[in-house]
Amino acid sequence: MTQEEQVRESTARPRKIEWRPLISYTGADRKAIYLSKGSKMIRCKNNIAAPIVILISSLILVGGGGLFHLYASSPASSGYHLSKTIPLGGAGQWDYCLVDKDARRLYVSHGTEVVVVNVDSGEKVGTIPDTPGVHGIALAQDLGRGFTSNGRADSVTIFDLKTLETINTLKINGHNPDAIYYDAASKRVFTFNGRSKDVTAINAGDGSVVGNFGVGGKPEFAAGAGDGHIFVNIEDTSELLEIDAQKLGVLHRWPLAPCKEPSGLAMDIKNRRLFSVCGNNIMVVVNAETGKVVATPKIDEDPDAAGFDPETRLVFSSNGESGNLTVIQQDSSDKYTVLENVPSKKYARTMAIDEKTHNIFLPIADFEATAAAGEHRPKTKPDTFGILLVTKQ
Repeated sequence: MTQEEQVRESTARPRKIEWRPLISYTGADRKAIYLSKGSKMIRCKNNIAAPIVILISSLILVGGGGLFHLYASSPASSGYHLSKTIPLGGAGQWDYCLVDKDARRLYVSHGTEVVVVNVDSGEKVGTIPDTPGVHGIALAQDLGRGFTSNGRADSVTIFDLKTLETINTLKINGHNPDAIYYDAASKRVFTFNGRSKDVTAINAGDGSVVGNFGVGGKPEFAAGAGDGHIFVNIEDTSELLEIDAQKLGVLHRWPLAPCKEPSGLAMDIKNRRLFSVCGNNIMVVVNAETGKVVATPKIDEDPDAAGFDPETRLVFSSNGESGNLTVIQQDSSDKYTVLENVPSKKYARTMAIDEKTHNIFLPIADFEATAAAGEHRPKTKPDTFGILLVTKQ
């Protein structure tokens, strides 16, 4: 090809211009949208113009010979995808699950037992039986003990972390213990009791009940740094509480508006940020020092668990009704970008993160086609219970 032909071809080749959207979710400016191209950036804050800007920014304009064609650009990707299903079988519903990254175990609540799975092989390594209506699991590695909250029995099962053998079953004063949390500083286990709207504190060493105190609403999930301060969502009042583990009382009560019906809760311990997932399809990010809502990124329908991976700085919401996992990038302590909704499976609403491999586990089962009258979800089909494994490419 001659130099003249090369020049003629290069000038005839369509010129590609691409604008990429950058959406910033912050408490004070959560509508801010930035469009970037190379070193240029345009900022849009107008709520009416924003949808138009997003539409334009999601297109690539290619011009040549006076003609323009529109092509959709690729959305940002987290690299996560559904890898496989680990079959476990058995009957009954499930709730929380928890990864012990050092022991390489996954604890999954399931009906009347806790199933324990090796996170690397996917093999079932044991069960913790006789836990009627089990909701949550808490681990006290420093004491070699684990604890389960048994909702239907108003009890806590104490088990040995090495052998999984039951040490004791403790009856508590609260009704329908749901979330359960171990605080290393006080060496106490706390159950958050949904029906009686209170909290029970247990001495993790000897299994004795230390005390019981009300929280003014239905407690959901709890989180903390193991430093004597525990945070818990109050679902029916849409609040976040800070609890003093030693004094057994509420230190702070913070409104979570615009959040409604918060459930799952996770914590960025280093940056002191809390992540509450809400029934109105948003996640609220809260400053754990001040109680201020600093960001409200969008999530999908029916979330029930939140997660944070400190190494990748990714935040997660498992959404049962929409059957996906929202992945959010933490750009800074107060700025967050939604990357994508990774398909999982309908009703996969809780999860656990393995911080060593960054894999995510979501309990799931197959369901009947329709729910019975008065039931929120259909019944599970027999022996279809398992774990979805979501991995990062």
